[in-house]
Amino acid sequence: MLTVLRPVDEGEKPASRWTSLHQGLKDAIIGRRLMPGTKLPEDELAAIYSVSRTVVRAALQALSHERLVRLEPNRGAFVAHPSKKEALDVFQARALIEAEVAAIAAMRAKPEDIALLRQHLKEEHEALHAGRDSEAIILSARFHVGLAEIADQSALINIVRDLVSHSSLIITLYWSRRETTCHTHAHNELVDAIEAHRASEASELMKSHLADLLAGLDLSLGDKKPNKLSDILR
Repeated sequence: MLTVLRPVDEGEKPASRWTSLHQGLKDAIIGRRLMPGTKLPEDELAAIYSVSRTVVRAALQALSHERLVRLEPNRGAFVAHPSKKEALDVFQARALIEAEVAAIAAMRAKPEDIALLRQHLKEEHEALHAGRDSEAIILSARFHVGLAEIADQSALINIVRDLVSHSSLIITLYWSRRETTCHTHAHNELVDAIEAHRASEASELMKSHLADLLAGLDLSLGDKKPNKLSDILR
């Protein structure tokens, strides 16, 4: 059985069970182990992870609010399938918002923030070179959220987290390059600019980085057949 997330420990409290299931599914979606359009039956998830359907339903509802799961009346839950227009909208929004985030981060970053970013990039690099693509994708997404955290803007953190999560689905559908995640050199250049407190440069580097990601999308694609949940989990 291939695990998308760790089975929930029966000794965990209900809140912990919900958190484990929610985060595990979220990482599986962001890490592209669960393809857009994959059906997520409540009973199957409940059986696989030994939790109640109530716990599963709560996790799926939360993922729906995050636009990672689509809930359809009388049909159930599915991993979301972003349209081509959504793809363009999301990356245009990221360019506008994350360029400002990078500039603010450059003005506010402390030495300990830079140390954490460097460690993060080391882990991202190691995951890529070890062929752990799903882990590398998740780390890449968390790098962008980490910059918003350094900027210390709670509203921006939530917006960036939502946009980055949604981007993972878009990249799954429309990515046309061999590389499966952000280039680590782009992240390294960003950290260099932030460490030197060069706000304008950090902003421009972020715009360039996101433009490069958008250029890697082939919006004529998007018809990949989703995997069945049972093919992934069993």
